[in-house]
Amino acid sequence: MRISDAWLTVAFVVCAASVTVFVPAGSPYRSQDPAGLALAVAAAGCLWWRRTAPVVVVVVASVLVVVNSVAGYATTVTQWPAWISLFTLFSLRGALDRWVGAVAGLAAVSGYVLSDREPVGAVEVFSLLVCFLIATVTGDAARSRRAATAAEHARVRAEERTELARELHDSIGHAVNVMVMQAGVGRRVFAADPAFAREALGNIESVGREALGELDRLVRVMHAAEPVTDLTGLVDRVRAAGRELRLDAAEVTMSAGVARALHRIVQEALTNALRHTEAGRIDVHLAQVGATVVLEIVNQGGNLRIGPPGRGLANMRERARLVGGEVEAGPIRTGFRVRATLPAQAPS
Repeated sequence: MRISDAWLTVAFVVCAASVTVFVPAGSPYRSQDPAGLALAVAAAGCLWWRRTAPVVVVVVASVLVVVNSVAGYATTVTQWPAWISLFTLFSLRGALDRWVGAVAGLAAVSGYVLSDREPVGAVEVFSLLVCFLIATVTGDAARSRRAATAAEHARVRAEERTELARELHDSIGHAVNVMVMQAGVGRRVFAADPAFAREALGNIESVGREALGELDRLVRVMHAAEPVTDLTGLVDRVRAAGRELRLDAAEVTMSAGVARALHRIVQEALTNALRHTEAGRIDVHLAQVGATVVLEIVNQGGNLRIGPPGRGLANMRERARLVGGEVEAGPIRTGFRVRATLPAQAPS
């Protein structure tokens, strides 16, 4: 039970008791006595369970309204717990429970109209129906708003999981592919060139440590990650795997979000180049044309192995889309090209 509910219940009990004792009921209503006080306090006390058993509370509060009226007491305070509990029911429960609460509420209104000692006219009936509508409509609106908020939170969490999966795929996948390539090179030259093989093993260890550090960084501060515009580390990994890489990178100015997207696109494109070809030069060209950053990566390796589309190209396109850019990828005469055009400043 919430503390606010406890305070609400206590406040209503005190208010009901005070009004019953100190505010005399006028004719034709029965003078307040211990029985009337008990009815008022019982109605207010029902609010203690309004969240844990809202259907029961609505029914009990509605019955108490009718009993209070049949007994000849004024419904000055006994009606309000019924309206509050009806609002709570409509804000928390499903359709069946809401129907039960609506029937109980309307039955209470009907019982009051038929048994009250003061003739109930059209204005009073209209006021009661307005209270009924306010309790039910606002309660249902609160429930719908809470459901919409929960759905939005679920969507955000799903997007965060997708983003984390994309980060892991791009970063760790790149490292693993480089390690595989270096291990293959070391294995092939192990007998003929042990020094080069040892160097490959050292590179594998370094890349593995970097991958573990990257994994730790992603888990801890994924959204606070600093943008990485220096491509030297990626280039050195590819060259250490035995591939020729030519880098032509001009100085570019871009926002942090675009820099992260660019870094991941380069990383994924190089990973695909290592995965799908065993030899051949890789050209990386980066330039800025006005407010647009243009990245072009061409893999000139022969015997290109093209399988079914994987997550790599999809991730690159999604990263570009999120910052307002686009990625084109496909075979050309000299090999396979990935071309990304990104705005220097991501749209807000």
